[in-house]
Amino acid sequence: MKPIHVGLLGLGTVGGGTLTVLRRNAEEITRRAGREIRVVRAAVRNLDKAEALAGGLPLTTNPFDVVDDPEIDIVVELIGGLEPARELVMQAIANGKHVVTANKHLVAKYGNEIFAAAQAKGVMVTFEAAVAGGIPIIKALREGLTANRIEWLAGIINGTSNFILSEMRDKGAAFDDVLKEAQRLGYAEADPTFDIEGIDAAHKLTILSAIAFGIPMQFERAYTEGISQLTREDVRYAEELGYRIKLLGIARRAENGIELRVHPTLIPERRLIANVDGAMNAVLVKGDAVGPTLYYGAGAGSEPTASAVVADLVDVTRLHTADPHHRVPHLAFQPDQLADTPILPMEAVRTAYYLRLRAFDRPGVLADITRILADSSISIDAMVQKEPAEGEEQVDIILLTHVTLEKNVNAAIAKIEALDAVAGKVMRIRLEDLGAK
Repeated sequence: MKPIHVGLLGLGTVGGGTLTVLRRNAEEITRRAGREIRVVRAAVRNLDKAEALAGGLPLTTNPFDVVDDPEIDIVVELIGGLEPARELVMQAIANGKHVVTANKHLVAKYGNEIFAAAQAKGVMVTFEAAVAGGIPIIKALREGLTANRIEWLAGIINGTSNFILSEMRDKGAAFDDVLKEAQRLGYAEADPTFDIEGIDAAHKLTILSAIAFGIPMQFERAYTEGISQLTREDVRYAEELGYRIKLLGIARRAENGIELRVHPTLIPERRLIANVDGAMNAVLVKGDAVGPTLYYGAGAGSEPTASAVVADLVDVTRLHTADPHHRVPHLAFQPDQLADTPILPMEAVRTAYYLRLRAFDRPGVLADITRILADSSISIDAMVQKEPAEGEEQVDIILLTHVTLEKNVNAAIAKIEALDAVAGKVMRIRLEDLGAK
């Protein structure tokens, strides 16, 4: 059977890994796909830099040479960013080519437009590598769990942030110091904003939530809060209380909509996901029939991500000649069956909370604080008052609440911070049990 012809846009970390895996495992991949998958052209920025890796593969510096090549069946977009990636993907679709992409920013932002164009043209757009690197979480949600009504999912889906939090816990180091170390080791970019402020995780969560709940991509409605304000004291106190702090992406069905949020979260240390350390990723999915399922692995890197890209290439190759109506829909649900379920504003979310505040060590302070919480319908699960350091008049007070409404917590925090006996701001970290319920 005639080989399927592939064009690569980008021959960097992931593109190079994809070419390497396809060549190394060519026989195995052909046996699985039913025909040879052959890379016939690649677009690169620097010809001299790419020639050694290309090994005779025709190269161009103009990506449209690949997208407009009539001999190419599948375009693999690995250049990242929004433009020209969006233009190239849309042009590939217009030319009747299938697309494989690892670009989470592109899919989260323009996925609705891209999938509609692909549907109209009868081609496939696959994006397994856009979320959690080598973990096949997209395929699990789209196909493996298709019998389930997904109730919630929670994921450690940014390796940089997870590395930083793991190091802060293990070494008792400050955030800024660990960030510098992460940059030195190559885990964090020179500008780490997307990673440490939760934006990268929000892109990935947007994609997962769309597939889990059959809704359009709605990145602009995701609540995003990063880890840059976390202190080593909070990491230590969480550990003392039996919790770990992780940057989680959480999507959950609620009575009146869907929660879509990324933020630092306390998780009981006994949970498997709480013990995912370093730059590793993990996604916990709760289905009504299957219960909780955990997916763990490398969330980035050359060959782990290439593993997902090549898996998509095999899927597209198998279905290349299939009737478009018999293919798995891009977002698991049929395009005309996507729901308009609203995304809840953060104030409407219900969860538990860790609150830490500095207060003067004098009578009546705790009574004032607990009265404010009670007046806001917030029930206290646990409370710890630390001993003041020698010569200090202020102490740390840590409160764990039962599940309550975010709006009520916001109001209570404002009142607590207004007390004369309370110094500075209240540190608030959300808390999730992530049990089977």
